[in-house]
Amino acid sequence: MKLTLSPPPHIHTRRTVRSTMAHVLVALIPAVVCALYFFRLPALKVLLVSVAACVAIEYSVNRWMLKRPNSIGDLSAVVTGVLLALNLPSSLPWWMAVAGSVMAIGVAKMAFGGLGCNIFNPALTGRVFLLISFPAAMATWPLPGEAGADGATGATILTLVKTAGADPHAFAQSDLALGNMPGSMGEVSAVALLLGFAYLLVTKVIRADIPFAVIAGLIIVDFLAGYPAEVDILSGGLLLGAIFMATDYSTSPMTRMGMLVYGLAIGAITACIRRWGAYPEGMSFAILLMNGATPLINRYFKPERFSIHQATPQ
Repeated sequence: MKLTLSPPPHIHTRRTVRSTMAHVLVALIPAVVCALYFFRLPALKVLLVSVAACVAIEYSVNRWMLKRPNSIGDLSAVVTGVLLALNLPSSLPWWMAVAGSVMAIGVAKMAFGGLGCNIFNPALTGRVFLLISFPAAMATWPLPGEAGADGATGATILTLVKTAGADPHAFAQSDLALGNMPGSMGEVSAVALLLGFAYLLVTKVIRADIPFAVIAGLIIVDFLAGYPAEVDILSGGLLLGAIFMATDYSTSPMTRMGMLVYGLAIGAITACIRRWGAYPEGMSFAILLMNGATPLINRYFKPERFSIHQATPQ
C-alpha cells in the first residue's frame, strides 16, 4: 500500500492545485489588462520577465537541487510571477524583477519545501526584498499612460499624504476606483481587482472572511485616527493584498475564526504603518507579519475534534 504524505490543511474536494491556480490566473486578468492599458510595453516586459524567471527558477531547483519531479505544471510559479509583477512599478529594470523572482521562488517557496510548505507569501517576500534592497527603483512610479523607461513619474497618493501633507479628501473617487494614478502595476484599479474578487467567490476558490476582515481592521484604525477609510481602501495595495495574497492557503489560518483574527490584524497593522510608520504603504509588511503568526493562530483557533465544526476551506 502506498502512503502519501502532504502538508496541511487537508480539504476534501475534487479541485486540484492546477485548477485552483488556473482560477486565480483568470481572476487576475482584469488587473493585468488594466496594468497593460495604463503602463503599456514596460508593464508587459516586467510581467513576462517575472513569470519566466519564477517558472525557470522552480524548474531549476526541482531538477538540479532537490532532484524531484518538476512542479511547474501546477501553475503556482506562474501565479507567483504574475502577483510579483503586479506588486512592482512598470519602470523596474528587468534584472531587479529577476532578483525578486529568485527571492520569491528560490528562497520563500522552494527553500521551505515547495508549495504548501512555505511560511511566507512568496510574491510579497520578493517585493519586500526589492523594496529594502532597491528603495529608489521601487519608489519610482510612472504616471498612467506614460510609456517607456523615461516617461514622467509621480508620487503615489499614499506618499503625497504621508510626506507632502496632501489632503486625502482632495482626490477624486473615480480616479481611485479606475486607476488614474501612479502606483504599482496591480494596485491602480480597484474595479479590476473587485471583478477578480467576485470571480474567486463565485468559483469558491476563496472565502470572503479574510478580505472583509482586512478592510474592517483598516476601517477601525482609520476611524480612530480620523482618516477617510475610502482613500486607504482604494489606493495602495490593500485590495490586491487582501484578495490575492492574504488568502493564500498555505500561509493563512485554517478556521473561520482564525481567518477573522488574521484579517483584522492585517488591516489594523496596515493602517498603523500608513498613519504612523516610516513607509507610506504597509500592506506587504502586515501580511508577512501575520503569515508568521498563522501557526500560533491555528494553535489557538482549532476545530473541535470529532465534530461537524471542521476546518473551513477558503
